[in-house]
Amino acid sequence: MPLLFNAYPLARPALFSLDAETAHDLTLASLLRAYDCALTRRLLRSAPELPCTLMGMRLRNPVGLAAGLDKNGAFIDCLGNLGFGFIEVGTVTPRAQPGNPRPRLYRLPRAQALINRLGFNNDGLDAFVENIKKSHWRQDGGILGLNIGKNADTPMSQAVDDYLLGLERVYAHADYITINISSPNTRNLRSLQEREELAALLASLCDKRRELADQTGRHVPIAVKVAPDLTTEQIDAIADTLAHYAIDGVIATNTTLSRDAVRNLPHADETGGLSGPPVHEMSLTVIRRLRQRLGNAIAIIGVGGIACGGDAKEKVAAGADAVQLYTGLIYRGPALIEACVRALA
Repeated sequence: MPLLFNAYPLARPALFSLDAETAHDLTLASLLRAYDCALTRRLLRSAPELPCTLMGMRLRNPVGLAAGLDKNGAFIDCLGNLGFGFIEVGTVTPRAQPGNPRPRLYRLPRAQALINRLGFNNDGLDAFVENIKKSHWRQDGGILGLNIGKNADTPMSQAVDDYLLGLERVYAHADYITINISSPNTRNLRSLQEREELAALLASLCDKRRELADQTGRHVPIAVKVAPDLTTEQIDAIADTLAHYAIDGVIATNTTLSRDAVRNLPHADETGGLSGPPVHEMSLTVIRRLRQRLGNAIAIIGVGGIACGGDAKEKVAAGADAVQLYTGLIYRGPALIEACVRALA
């Protein structure tokens, strides 16, 4: 493990003294500057090996970066240098949008959790694609997932058009594409998880993918990201719909609206999605039910509350083929990546 990874706990108090979103932006900017210098790039480089296959793709290891950390795809190479087996960036919307007013990101340190109501803040598809073209991660053998969503001001009746445009624009640049229908911070977005709405969306996306595959000669896997706040009946309906349309993967799960695990903590009443350890058990419940319903036909990526290697093992034991990190990185730093790879090995 690079020695600089051990320095993160020393830097964390200074970062945590800042507004959470300011600290996030500063950390990414600092990581990019370190990557741009050959010496510090080597000091930060980690490449834990645990080869596996996910949705037909060969990964260096099964520990990935979840979408949301790098919404515009501007930090792909420096994040990949930390040791991830795959990276997912976005969520990107067709048009640039500012997201919700700040402050919109809150730490709950006693629970090692975050609440965010960012609202798909991003620079839009044009900037997103240009950033991806500049990165070297894929050329160097890395696996890149691109996560697409709808603009906040697009009526739900026209949501499919945003997803179709996103699919078309990112298709040539993705190893897989994630359909985000589970963020709690875009009004009514989660209604797309209901059986009829999901079926209509996936039917259109699969038709478009067939067109793009014919044009490019590439079949790009599609994954759907779902919420942890689902009933058993809803999970079963989603699983059946994914199987019907031969979707390649499902990412379980996004953030939760529940506050049961953090009640009475500072910021617990802020609106938005809660992430971190309070989501871990909820995610496991969804993963287990999906695997039970799907068998081995569809890949499952487990995300939500992985704070140590043991949590990653529990995700895989529940039925996940690979895992993704986000909030755990804020509290543990990049050492968490190798800890999860070692635990899974």
